[in-house]
Amino acid sequence: MAHVITPITRLLIANRGEIARRIIRTAHDMGISTVAIYADGDAQAPFVKEADSAVALDGRTTAETYLDVDKVLAACARSGADAIHPGYGFLSENEAFAQAVIDAGIKWLGPTPEVIGLMGDKLSAKRLMDEAGVPTLPGIEISADTDIAAAAKEIGYPVLVKASAGGGGRGMRVVEQEADLLGAVEGAKREAGSSFGDDTVFLEKWLAVSRHVEIQILGDTHGNLVHCYERECSIQRRHQKIIEEAPSPAVTEAIRSRMGDAAIAAAKKLGYSSAGTVEFLLSGEDFYFLEVNARLQVEHPITEEIIGKDLVREQIRVAEGETLSFTQDDLSINGHAIEARLYAEDPAKGFLPAPGPVLAWTPSTVGKARFDSGVETGSEISTQFDPMIAKVIVHAPSRREAAGRLARVLETTEIQGLRTNRDFLVATLRTGEFLAGDTTTDFIERVEPARTRDIARQELIEAAIAVAMESQAQRRNKAKVLRSLPSGWRNSTMPMEQLNFRCGDDDIELAYRLHRDGRFRLICDEEEHLIEAYECGSGTVDLDDNGRRLQFTVQAHGNDWLVHSNAGDLVLQQQPRFPDTSLDGNTGGLTAPMPGSVLATEVAAGASVAKGDLLLIMEAMKMEHRITAPRNGVIDAVHVSVGDQVDNGQLLVSMAEE
Repeated sequence: MAHVITPITRLLIANRGEIARRIIRTAHDMGISTVAIYADGDAQAPFVKEADSAVALDGRTTAETYLDVDKVLAACARSGADAIHPGYGFLSENEAFAQAVIDAGIKWLGPTPEVIGLMGDKLSAKRLMDEAGVPTLPGIEISADTDIAAAAKEIGYPVLVKASAGGGGRGMRVVEQEADLLGAVEGAKREAGSSFGDDTVFLEKWLAVSRHVEIQILGDTHGNLVHCYERECSIQRRHQKIIEEAPSPAVTEAIRSRMGDAAIAAAKKLGYSSAGTVEFLLSGEDFYFLEVNARLQVEHPITEEIIGKDLVREQIRVAEGETLSFTQDDLSINGHAIEARLYAEDPAKGFLPAPGPVLAWTPSTVGKARFDSGVETGSEISTQFDPMIAKVIVHAPSRREAAGRLARVLETTEIQGLRTNRDFLVATLRTGEFLAGDTTTDFIERVEPARTRDIARQELIEAAIAVAMESQAQRRNKAKVLRSLPSGWRNSTMPMEQLNFRCGDDDIELAYRLHRDGRFRLICDEEEHLIEAYECGSGTVDLDDNGRRLQFTVQAHGNDWLVHSNAGDLVLQQQPRFPDTSLDGNTGGLTAPMPGSVLATEVAAGASVAKGDLLLIMEAMKMEHRITAPRNGVIDAVHVSVGDQVDNGQLLVSMAEE
């Protein structure tokens, strides 16, 4: 009997950012019209501009927009879309939403609502996997009647408090001792409720040293199933993946065969269709089921790179009624792929989110990388949504080559205006442990890659020279009189031009003067430089420094100069001729480490606190952050209340010495 094929003509993407752009790309390649939906803050985002049409959701927060089922369905009806792709996160694993889409006569690009319901509840998923013969870790659901302390004791510390719905590291807490258990459960429930609309959590045995290995599966509605080999996602912070690779350096052919069989057994048990992932913890040669993600994964590009297939294309074909375009025998592993997630966060401050404007974004052309990004120059990383800027993917013949190329691609990508984890990613990829494949889930704590880049004095001096040449050229270009005179020309002997910069704790002082031959004589750190400027004044700087060629992009932003070179990015702060000696009067205060909202205050004025005591809880980018006392003392005042929106650096609590 022939298959009934119903082509998709207009696809609505119920998501935002890089995954929306990625789905749009494949849909357009297949001749399918696309519809974007957007929150107020995303009105000018690249994914909105790239879709064929877009519908406003009239709201600011996640709950008011991308999680509002009625608004998304209304947007679909208004747009005339005949299919919805949910991407990942948001409503992608919401059983009720999937059912509502199907009930409305719209094609759903994902597994059936029944499967989503079973797998969205991680507890029911564990029970089903036990029935399918897939090994699982001990776990106990927490209900109103649960003796939480007894349950944790039964499992054995350390335990993981884990949200039953959703994923992405939200609603998860590792607990080492009973004293921390109740607070972890409460925090996980709050975070799960906020992110997924379901605050159900459970306890699971925590393997402190293991590998996070997952199998990509694909199925169609005709009973065909394949697995697309494994990905390793062990390098994580806050239980969120930041570097993923395929294949895993720890998976032998024997393990790959057993794990692939287990994933297919799980998929058959579910009657799975569309794309999904079966996640495992690998310890030695033993592996344990974690969960099934009934959706496309963030890290799907590395699988696409090693098998040479487009997973979104397969999802679309399956929804249209087609069979998979390949069988298990058609697949093989080609080379090695590594993906790094570039986040707006500050590794030096415990990877706290660092939202802000993207003042410059130029993906590197080195290394033939694939950039799946949601930003462009001028974009804003908001506190309302996930802080991911881009995924950077490199495919190479070998793992070592892929790691080296990805590090270089990241290093030579220009990303300015906000703090990112880029330098930390580069350092991680270049550690001996990573190159040796020693990538267990405790990697960051165990290996401690450098969280910031050490900038050599020579690099600072060269950057300052570039800024000096760019700034004088810009002034010359803006001159309204005597435009024919060369920059820096004087009709008498005058002192050299002076410029002072600061970068972190480093000060750079330089002086320069134009020579009659058109070169500039420049002195910095008592060393003389003869500079010939081939190009400057338009943001691109090309210099010859005593026979050494130097190239930069330079951009002014207030008193800051954003400098990009092949060594990376840095910011030079131009210092005033007469320094500001005014002092900040807020001594003895604790300030917000990032923009966000106040979830809870735990102290009041007059309270005595000890170092480490919890003062208040903030939420930013759907993650909770605990603000604790840095020392013993007495609370003078609490300057914020529950529900307040605070800016980065805003005074939260004043403390006095005891």
